[in-house]
Amino acid sequence: MSQQTNILRQLPIDPLTGSISTPIYQTSTFVQEAPGVHKGFDYARSNNPTRKVLEDLIANLEGGDGGFAFSSGLAAIDAVLKLLKTGDEIVAVDDIYGGTFRTFTHVYEKFGVQIKYVDTSDPTNVLNAITSNTKLVWLESPTNPTLKVSDIEAIGKIAHQHDALLVVDNTFASPALQQPISLGADIIIHSATKYLSGHCDVIAGVVVTKTPKLSEAIKFFQNTSGAILSPFDSWLTIRGIQTLPLRVKQHCKNALKVAQFLEKCPWVDKIYYPGLPSHKNHEIAKVQQKAFGGVVSFSLKEDTPEQAVQFVSSTKLFNLAESLGGVKSLICHPANMTHASVPREKRLSTGIQDSLIRLSVGIEDADDLIQDLQQAFEQLTSANKQAQIFAEF
Repeated sequence: MSQQTNILRQLPIDPLTGSISTPIYQTSTFVQEAPGVHKGFDYARSNNPTRKVLEDLIANLEGGDGGFAFSSGLAAIDAVLKLLKTGDEIVAVDDIYGGTFRTFTHVYEKFGVQIKYVDTSDPTNVLNAITSNTKLVWLESPTNPTLKVSDIEAIGKIAHQHDALLVVDNTFASPALQQPISLGADIIIHSATKYLSGHCDVIAGVVVTKTPKLSEAIKFFQNTSGAILSPFDSWLTIRGIQTLPLRVKQHCKNALKVAQFLEKCPWVDKIYYPGLPSHKNHEIAKVQQKAFGGVVSFSLKEDTPEQAVQFVSSTKLFNLAESLGGVKSLICHPANMTHASVPREKRLSTGIQDSLIRLSVGIEDADDLIQDLQQAFEQLTSANKQAQIFAEF
């Protein structure tokens, strides 16, 4: 059975009315037949029928024991970090999302959780960094924004040999392309804001757990901390997931064409896309992903933030905005936007150059997107020539 068919088959028909669309149960509490006797729902922070449909759906898509929906991707990350205690250690991918880095550095380090950042695209680096205090190995694959790919299966074996859990942020690939639990992950995180919802109209996060023990722990933190996803936002995310495989297929097709165009551009210094044979871990991506995703990053030959800012301000179809994974194409300058909270030295050490530009390639016509990039490059060239003429005077 195809993934698209499986998604639609899973969504329940409302038994009360026959509604083919999941109802939005916009309620804070549920009437009980007697004290403690109810239909599985007592208070909406603890559980909600609309949210439960979403949680069951994402758990099934990722092949996990349980799914849990949160008010944002960072709320989902925070719930997983609550598994730790003072003295515990995380070995994390060095090219990490700026919000995750901020949470690690400014919240959990002050509580005595130690973080080691390594280039996880080589599993040996994880092996060399892991200790008896390591409780979580934290991957993004592909990473944000330089699209590093890590061998999830190999790193999972290393983590488990040292009694650590493997956490994989699967936001960039989505379950349409990659199922980390089948590769050895214990916990999966998504910013459901991105590909899962897919329309830039909701902020949401999800956690998927491999075992009942982990499910019990994350459920406890979800209920205790209360950073739950609302019924309406749960419904929006369910609606988005119904077209996930179809959307992602087009994202991937367009992104590959854009990456191939950029690879030949005289203005481009480096191109980052797992679908290109030139990518360091292209062969690993071919094994663990069904396709290569909709995000493409590249740096300019003139590696200055000014050049990047000028370029990202010149596109017409690529909208200048944070986030990714929506049907409309977006462009951003990570150094000034998504990764501004990461110190410049740290950014540079992980490959995030001053001129790095990240594209979230949407589902518009690929040739139109390429033409948009072409005209932005031409504007950049024209501006550089004018600046050179003025400099000579």
